[in-house]
Amino acid sequence: AAQTKNPVRQALVSATGTFWDTVVICLMTGLVLVSTIMKFPEISEGLNGAELTNAAFNQIPVVGPFVLTVGLFTFVYSTILGWSYYGERAVEYLTGKKGIPPYRYLFTLFVFLGSVASMPLVWDLSDTMNAMMAIPNLISLLLLSGVIVKETRKYLWEGNLDRT
Repeated sequence: AAQTKNPVRQALVSATGTFWDTVVICLMTGLVLVSTIMKFPEISEGLNGAELTNAAFNQIPVVGPFVLTVGLFTFVYSTILGWSYYGERAVEYLTGKKGIPPYRYLFTLFVFLGSVASMPLVWDLSDTMNAMMAIPNLISLLLLSGVIVKETRKYLWEGNLDRT
């Protein structure tokens, strides 16, 4: 998290994570998939998701599997750390410091369970939990959109970029 008390600055810092994940990582993966399938159409027969991605990166001589492994490890590790941190801050806000140790144990348990459970179950649970977080946040964004626009304009266009 950004070390700032300004909500606009916090939002801008937080948006960089989404940028790297969505624009850079997903774009590169998509380009590898599309270009590999165009060159080797037979590779996509009967494969989807992780298997297709693995097969596509295996077509890149020498570095393909390495790039996929390092990228996947980095993405998984940073995602676990990020969600753990955000969840911990939320638990601390709701329950105080006393709620943090049980949250850490529960989070660790769910990381383990997610690694051994079936993929459809993991994705269904993940989608459900993300929706449960997104819905109230999206409603809040809509209700506060006027304040958000006002504060963002003030921060960006009134020379307050150096303000913490």
